[in-house]
Amino acid sequence: MPKFAANLTMLFTEVPFLDRFERAAKAGFQAVEFLFPYAHPAQEIKARLDAHQLQLVLHNLPAGDWDAGERGIACLPDRVDEFQEGVAKAIAYADVLGVKQLNCLAGKIPFGASDTILRRTLVLNLRHARRNAIEHTKDFRVHILCGHTPTLEAIAHILQE
Repeated sequence: MPKFAANLTMLFTEVPFLDRFERAAKAGFQAVEFLFPYAHPAQEIKARLDAHQLQLVLHNLPAGDWDAGERGIACLPDRVDEFQEGVAKAIAYADVLGVKQLNCLAGKIPFGASDTILRRTLVLNLRHARRNAIEHTKDFRVHILCGHTPTLEAIAHILQE
């Protein structure tokens, strides 16, 4: 039997975010996910999950300025400190919320950037995130979003480094 999670970033947008938990439960969902929890205290989100007997299955690491079009910062060499702080923040939220899966958006390749430097930065950041996620028994996932679509072979190679 398939299991579905309501994506509260995309669904029930006619009500404020914290009211979407009730809507998801009333619609028959037992699990939810969303892009980013960071606009609300973790305890407040946890209270909504508990009140509606919902399980949170996934949320993302901080991904830069979403409203400005950023889609992750893991590959950006000038944002390594921010990325690593975001990993700690995501794990802290995940611990409170009981979520076991964290998702990392790698980011868009800036025009004219060095592939070598971007790749080195991405590998460094993914290692850091994976190591920290494992220490907290989190399943770490990566979405590779770039200025171009990498091949599956390229993604596999990056993840093996």
